[in-house]
Amino acid sequence: MSPIPQGHASRVPQSCAQAQSSHAAATEQVTRKVSRHLLGFLFLLFVVSFLDRINIGFAGLTMMKDLGLSSTQFGFATTLFYVAYIACGIPGNLMLARVGARRWISFIMIAWGLASTATMFASNATTLYWLRMLVGVTEAGFLPGMLLYLTCWFPSAWRARANALFMIAMPVTAALGSAVSGYILKLDGHAGLAGWQWLFVLEGMPAALLGCVAFFYLDDTPRAARWLSAEEKSTLEAALAEPGEMHAMHAAHTTPGTQPTQPPGLWQQLRSPVVLRFAAAYFCLVNTLAMVAVWAPLIVKGFSAGASNVTVGLVATIPQLVTIVAMIAWGRRSDRLQERKWHLAAPMLLSGLGCVLTAQGGAPLVQLLGVCLASAGSYTAMSIFWTTPDQAFTPQARAIGIAVINAIGNISSAANPLVVGWLKDATHSYAAGLIYSAVLLVLGAVIVATLPLGREKEVKAVPRAAG
Repeated sequence: MSPIPQGHASRVPQSCAQAQSSHAAATEQVTRKVSRHLLGFLFLLFVVSFLDRINIGFAGLTMMKDLGLSSTQFGFATTLFYVAYIACGIPGNLMLARVGARRWISFIMIAWGLASTATMFASNATTLYWLRMLVGVTEAGFLPGMLLYLTCWFPSAWRARANALFMIAMPVTAALGSAVSGYILKLDGHAGLAGWQWLFVLEGMPAALLGCVAFFYLDDTPRAARWLSAEEKSTLEAALAEPGEMHAMHAAHTTPGTQPTQPPGLWQQLRSPVVLRFAAAYFCLVNTLAMVAVWAPLIVKGFSAGASNVTVGLVATIPQLVTIVAMIAWGRRSDRLQERKWHLAAPMLLSGLGCVLTAQGGAPLVQLLGVCLASAGSYTAMSIFWTTPDQAFTPQARAIGIAVINAIGNISSAANPLVVGWLKDATHSYAAGLIYSAVLLVLGAVIVATLPLGREKEVKAVPRAAG
């Protein structure tokens, strides 16, 4: 046998390394292109979606008095929104999987924009209940649909940043909504409409208009994207199909020391202990998201006695600005280290601390710091959370799986306004509701610590940025 030429053994791994490096560079380039094309537009869609979900919190500054609502009745209207939202979330994701994101997202945006605008016709508690349920039905498919949609375009190594850049729409909306809504309420009396009625008109119609734009802008899959070359489509599809994408799903259903088995059936996946723990952790987290979104303007007004609605709106933007910075920085750090578990648990605990400070701080500045920590921690945790549960399912079960976790988690969103409203009426303070949120966050962090979310070692090279 002829000897191996000197240097041949080193050239083979070098060639392999060069190929891996070239593949990583190509994947990063196409992912950046996807980010530029999609994330800005999806961000805008989420802004109008989230605004139509939370603007009732700003409307409540004057609506409660105009309609003669108690805090319990006001909270119950939001609870009914989430009941409808939960009931229609799974059918919504099934429809998206069947008809495609472009058609489905366009349809529901037009529908919920009109439904949100129609909330201006609420005249008492009963009509408000029915109108908020209608908004919940029409908006139900949007967020779980978008979470599913992002998994079709971003490999897992980029997903924390993609989620963060998409989900900063929530604090951005809360910040802009806080400032803008305060000024819209000053339109009270114009054209015979109350300020809160103008709020629903001016913040509801943009969703319907953007729904028309989405029909022409979105593509269902990378293969259908005319703005990607054939080579870019192949590169992206290869990255999405890499073994790392299925690693967590196999780990969740394989006993240590045994060979991987065939992927389990749909029902077996949905009732697996790992999926139930994901749902329980999200239940604990979403409670605080609802707390911040719905009650923050009223909490700020509570420790800003005598301030105008415009001033309350401006002060309520501060926690959201802090949240935006935290989400982007923490998402980048999680992707750079390829670590999820403690990047999820830590902000949940920080948010819990913020709830306690807001409840017990006493001094307005301490309470404002608490609201900042509660908001930044909960929204940052949410962006990290949604990098992981999709990997617990086979691709065929992913649409239902994401919707199920989102639905179970949002039971907490449905309960929070009712529980906090009842506690506020009973104690004449938001402190008890804030402590309730803090306890759930600590419990959620403990559950996260049991999830199989360690460092994703199979990712060989960590890309620098997604966009």
